[in-house]
Amino acid sequence: MSAARRESDVQRAIRGMFADAGVRGWLHVAELHRPEARVTVDPDEPVPVGSVYKVPLMAAFCRLADAGALDPRQPVTLGPDERMPGVTGISILRDPVTVSLRDLVVLMMSVSDNTSADAVLRHVGPAAVEELCEDLGLPDTHILGGAATTFERMVAETGAESLSAAMERLADNDTTVPAVVYNPLSKASSTPSDMARLLRAIWTDGAASAESCAFMRRTMGQQAWSHRLASGFPYDDVTVSGKTGTFGTMRHEAGVVELPDGGVYTAVVFTQAARADNKLPRADAVIGTAARAAVEELRGNEGT
Repeated sequence: MSAARRESDVQRAIRGMFADAGVRGWLHVAELHRPEARVTVDPDEPVPVGSVYKVPLMAAFCRLADAGALDPRQPVTLGPDERMPGVTGISILRDPVTVSLRDLVVLMMSVSDNTSADAVLRHVGPAAVEELCEDLGLPDTHILGGAATTFERMVAETGAESLSAAMERLADNDTTVPAVVYNPLSKASSTPSDMARLLRAIWTDGAASAESCAFMRRTMGQQAWSHRLASGFPYDDVTVSGKTGTFGTMRHEAGVVELPDGGVYTAVVFTQAARADNKLPRADAVIGTAARAAVEELRGNEGT
């Protein structure tokens, strides 16, 4: 059986996994140092990425820090009136908080704190992120104004009177959500291919200085969530570093899987569920299941 036929088989199997979990899926899994060895499912289609936008934001922050354009240790004070909607980190605190810019990056990546990310984006600026994406060859990655812009447009696109009302509409299975809500042109968006390229640059010291790339790898390794990508690799000797993203019915993760035998794989899985429930464990878990199937396929093809 040819390698091309084997890849076609695993693609069909992964599409079946997505269907069984009740999601539409996009996937790009590749060997870190041999990216032509890959398994993909519709990897070049842009979709809204939710908090995955924080990965290129982190990389742009590191480049500016490398250039001396900002001080990563600069203290930033965030008052109660500067809170972004969110269920983690500074977003849920009530009193003024002073944190360094660098630690805000850690918070936005490790627990996906939206308030931290919004503050980092104000200091970095969307233009610096766009410049990074252009330089690294990520043509379909655009973060616009990050979560703030995504939330603002979601309210307008749903016709809701508030963000909480808009979120309720997106979570209501009996409500028809306007198609524009999931239009990648109006909010932070990317493709699995772009995110895989960015991860490869971070893991090979191509996204910023070697010191900054080490910081990014370490920070992504501190992510608190293990219900998506990491669920497919539940072993103490496997390291999974990643960043989740959630937006309405969309659940994503972009990360890197490091195996005990030295194998390293970029793994990007985006999904959109057929149902709007906030809790869909199978939709979360299929991200890890699909990534593992792709990694196993690549390992089985090594040397062919």
